[in-house]
Amino acid sequence: MKKAKISKRKTPHQPTNVSSSKRPKTLSFLEKMRARLSGGHFRMLNEKLYTCTGEEALNYFEQDPSLFNMYHAGYQEQMSNWPEQPVNIIISWLKDRSSSLVVADFGCGDARLAKNVKNKVHSFDLVSTDPSVIACDMSNTPLEASSIDVAVFCLSLMGTNFPSYLQEAHSVLKPSGWLLIAEVKSRFDPINGGADPNKFSKAVTDLGFTLKLKDFSNKMFILFYFQKKENQDSKKKEIAWPELKPCLYKRR
Repeated sequence: MKKAKISKRKTPHQPTNVSSSKRPKTLSFLEKMRARLSGGHFRMLNEKLYTCTGEEALNYFEQDPSLFNMYHAGYQEQMSNWPEQPVNIIISWLKDRSSSLVVADFGCGDARLAKNVKNKVHSFDLVSTDPSVIACDMSNTPLEASSIDVAVFCLSLMGTNFPSYLQEAHSVLKPSGWLLIAEVKSRFDPINGGADPNKFSKAVTDLGFTLKLKDFSNKMFILFYFQKKENQDSKKKEIAWPELKPCLYKRR
């Protein structure tokens, strides 16, 4: 009579003890990002971008550029729920004007603006996912002073130092050049903690612009159309910039 073979179960590998001195005390910000950003969810990174400076955000993405792709996957998911996207309105605005106008797209994302107009477009963002996109801090672009005709900020005034982005735009714009700003409407809702749109417009005009149009007609976003003054005041004004409310997305 044959003896039944008895299978020997392998004892699960037990990890060796690691001294507490070698264990990381806290997870780094990037490790937290990897742990929490899954399935296109980008709330944590979105909040970080609204509550840090542009330079800090640039450093985060330089350490791990894959976070940029995760952020924009979540961003596109959010945008898919909007009935209309502001970049399309800006594209139409440009198509109604001369294609000779040189454009700077601050915070271009996937460079959709550049891909849909005939104009020469300088596309800037924190990470370059396309050869046409220049990775930089938007407060310090490689453009020369008075070299562009249109500066665009489409949902990209995210850093706590956003006034420095607009100062950069003012510097690189030609006299009479256009500044187009599209932002989430809730950021300009004073009743619910948002900035007063009139105070924001006043700050931008004090920088050296004239407000030409303020469009509140859309449910999701607001559009500002400014034009750079031809004759700049030699005396620099103390500008009272309002704090822009972060646009934080709720967990679904």
